[in-house]
Amino acid sequence: MSNKKNFALIGAAGYIAPRHMQAIKSTGNRLLAAFDPNDSVGIIDSHFPDADFFTEFERFDRHVDMRRRARNGGQIDYVSICSPNYLHDSHIRFALRSGANAICEKPLVLNPWNIDGLLDIERETGRKTNTILQLRLHPSIIALRKRVREEHRSTKHEVDLAYVTSRGHWYLQSWKGDTKKSGGIATNIGVHFFDMLHYLFGDLQANVVHLSNDTKAAGYLEYEKARVRWFLSVDLEDVPASARESGQRTYRSITVNGEEIEFSGGFTDLHDRSYAEILAGRGFGLEENRTAIETVAAIRAGNAAPSVQDGHPFLGKK
Repeated sequence: MSNKKNFALIGAAGYIAPRHMQAIKSTGNRLLAAFDPNDSVGIIDSHFPDADFFTEFERFDRHVDMRRRARNGGQIDYVSICSPNYLHDSHIRFALRSGANAICEKPLVLNPWNIDGLLDIERETGRKTNTILQLRLHPSIIALRKRVREEHRSTKHEVDLAYVTSRGHWYLQSWKGDTKKSGGIATNIGVHFFDMLHYLFGDLQANVVHLSNDTKAAGYLEYEKARVRWFLSVDLEDVPASARESGQRTYRSITVNGEEIEFSGGFTDLHDRSYAEILAGRGFGLEENRTAIETVAAIRAGNAAPSVQDGHPFLGKK
């Protein structure tokens, strides 16, 4: 009997979907069905040309249910979810109630109370929600976490995090520019960094917002073992001039006590590694996401502080 697992994918036309298709393939499994209201999904041919494809959710739902009821080995084991952020909660519920486990892109959900509802459905169905928290699998982060846990310090680590991933005018016109759908900048491009900080430095103790608008956000976070100044942006002007002049449109920097954490490599196969861990029963579940989701929900709800004490250096840039 084949050990291959059967996958369905929601959000096949999205930016991140090809990484999930590649991960399904690289782990030796098969994509049987995919859904997206947008039909620009030719990328499927590079991975699973025989997959059934649907542009209407109702037809996709019927197909998945038909496979489940046929009881002939063709039922869906995992549903990979790459849909817009505000739909993740609904699509995870669909996966669990369809008798499948879910694999969901970040952010898992937009609000912490959504996690409680999903925990109830996991208990009802006996299925599991797995999430892509790929930075927890990055070699640099694994090494840093080991170092942080083993050393004894009398003071907290001083951390600066800056991430600028410039986007064109399309960004604010898409669902990503709608806070109700994306959760805003901190949620859409920052949630996995906030998860990483919690993973490295323990429980969150303080959360102050210094700046929050459509294209950038910044603030201060304090954890058990670190004080963090953070800055996130999709504005090309926030890429340092020297990097911009060399044609760079993105900039990522994380320093711990003034020492840069090397992040230039090790990203390309993190989805493959995430899938391998999930299939081995070592996936990150709902509760592992709670602190990061609480963090971004609080940033979204909070008013920017009038003072920028402990503000990230990028805040002072002209």
